[in-house]
Amino acid sequence: MIRRLIALLVSLYLGYILYSFVYVHFPFGERPLRGVAAHYVENGIKEEGATNIVTSIVTLYRGFDTLGEVTVLFLAATGLGLILAGMKREEEEKPEPTLIMETVTKHLFPLVLLFGSYIFIHGHLTPGGGFPAGVVIATGYFMMFIAQRSFTPSEYLLSATESFAGTLYVIVGLLGLALAFSFLDNVMPLGIPNRVFSAGIIPVIYIIIGFKVGSEMTGILLHLKEA
Repeated sequence: MIRRLIALLVSLYLGYILYSFVYVHFPFGERPLRGVAAHYVENGIKEEGATNIVTSIVTLYRGFDTLGEVTVLFLAATGLGLILAGMKREEEEKPEPTLIMETVTKHLFPLVLLFGSYIFIHGHLTPGGGFPAGVVIATGYFMMFIAQRSFTPSEYLLSATESFAGTLYVIVGLLGLALAFSFLDNVMPLGIPNRVFSAGIIPVIYIIIGFKVGSEMTGILLHLKEA
């Protein structure tokens, strides 16, 4: 009883802090933007052509940070593979998937891949992009790992896709440095905002990131499946 009372009081206190912070100190839409935030909002579409300002920030304005995030994911996948390679595997009986699971996942799998592709292709127009698209694609493979025991993608192909995408990402960044004097700078026509073929190099970057993240996450799931 006392624990529940303490938990209730703590929840009320945290709720009061959140309410005072959001609605009292910083009312939504009333605080003027300053510094780089104001520059992003006011000039993002004009400079980068993407109606999704977050996309412009992630892929171009702070492209070095995104390169670091992709590197961290690569190191995590590599570390997990090394850890699992040194572990002793114990054979255990796993439950067999049902006919419904096998049938549904077989027909759902291409739709999940199509949805992931849609997300990274339209990342400059709507919320999304390469990272969530890659996770969606890996989720499709995860379903197949669970429901289709015989389904095993080529580990070599996953590794080659991840390596090629990572190399291509760096090459695109160096092209911006060579042609526009800034790493990952936009070196393609911006086009018309709100069109699929717009925002210059951003859709290309997101397609590359989508393939890289998707292959890395799928590789992680494959290592866990085989562990």
